[in-house]
Amino acid sequence: MSETVTKTLQATLATPTTGKEQRLQRLLDTYRDALHDAFDARANTMSAVNDIITPYDLPYQAKDALKSYVPKLRKTYDAREIDDEHPLRLVNRAARFDYSDEREHGFVWQVPMPGRGTNFWIPIQINPEQESLWFDLLNDDAKAGELRLQRHRTSWELHVTVEFSVDEPTEPDDPTYIGFDVGESALITGCALKRDVPREPMLESGSRARHLRKEMFTTLKRLQERDAAEWRIDERFNYYQNALTDIVEKASLEAVEYAQQFDDPVIVLEDLSYIREQLDYGKFMNRRLHAWAFARLQGRIEDKAAEVGIPVESVNAAYTSKTCHACDRLGRRDEQAEFVCPHDDCHITKFQADINAAANIAARVDPWGESVPWEPERDDSPRNGSASDSATVHRETSEKSSQMTFASYTD
Repeated sequence: MSETVTKTLQATLATPTTGKEQRLQRLLDTYRDALHDAFDARANTMSAVNDIITPYDLPYQAKDALKSYVPKLRKTYDAREIDDEHPLRLVNRAARFDYSDEREHGFVWQVPMPGRGTNFWIPIQINPEQESLWFDLLNDDAKAGELRLQRHRTSWELHVTVEFSVDEPTEPDDPTYIGFDVGESALITGCALKRDVPREPMLESGSRARHLRKEMFTTLKRLQERDAAEWRIDERFNYYQNALTDIVEKASLEAVEYAQQFDDPVIVLEDLSYIREQLDYGKFMNRRLHAWAFARLQGRIEDKAAEVGIPVESVNAAYTSKTCHACDRLGRRDEQAEFVCPHDDCHITKFQADINAAANIAARVDPWGESVPWEPERDDSPRNGSASDSATVHRETSEKSSQMTFASYTD
């Protein structure tokens, strides 16, 4: 059997000429103006959005994307504000690419512009690891979805969503569910569950990534204050971005290798759909959280898992860090790395917080495909035993703990 997989292709536009640079920037600015006007007008239907954005000098691929996206901001994402740095969204009819091995950059993209005969081609530098999918897109073996164009300082980055078919991994009869928690203190924490007991967890520290992000911010700010040459700023920016990408690649590989050591593994990840729109902590906290690129790390785990035939499940992440994996009741995090269960009848008192969260993620997979939403206002006793999108799984509590304690995983 096969299943349809969605993946995002990444490419960087080759340095455009001055004229193309100005046209790209004007296109992005106009799109953002139209987006904000439609959102501020509380337009929640395609027709209402169309009435607002019709006067804007945008290609139809951008207008069609706005007519679909703005209502989702209100109805699906329940967004209260939108980021000033939104990327330019385009529907899949903007996915016009070409390839020739005689060019310095083999792939080129036709940038859609308003008006007739105004489109232009621009070379793109693709991610070499995704080359086969780019050719699949050209050969119609993969179907293009939404495109997003974003400016990062003086470079332009293009993301293209594609759908393609792969052989569906068969979930084993007696799987070992392995939850992965992605966070800031620990970049990624893995925990396998066997008979509801955490086994041999892994923790990948996030200190190196945090240090790089802080150093990048400080370095770029100082260079700007000194009016450093643009090429010098770009050089340092690219250095830090490449270093962070390397961390993501190594962490995702380590996660999959960790899963492979268990019998019949099934990887379980948090469902981070629409995380950018759902977060509402103000711009400072949003930037901090988005900088981690949670979805990027999880996406690489999914890619590598597919390559070795490990199934991947997604579950609701609500309250995974605040729920005790042993008794399924709410506890607290007195410190970043410490989870405390305050219930006297539970054999857990203190536990490493990230491992606790990873164990909860693994436990939320429901093999029967049913789910009960987690609602902390209700009685937190077990209900029907289903776990996907829930934190209420019935487990037998042993009199003597065989699980890891907090002290076992502190420096």
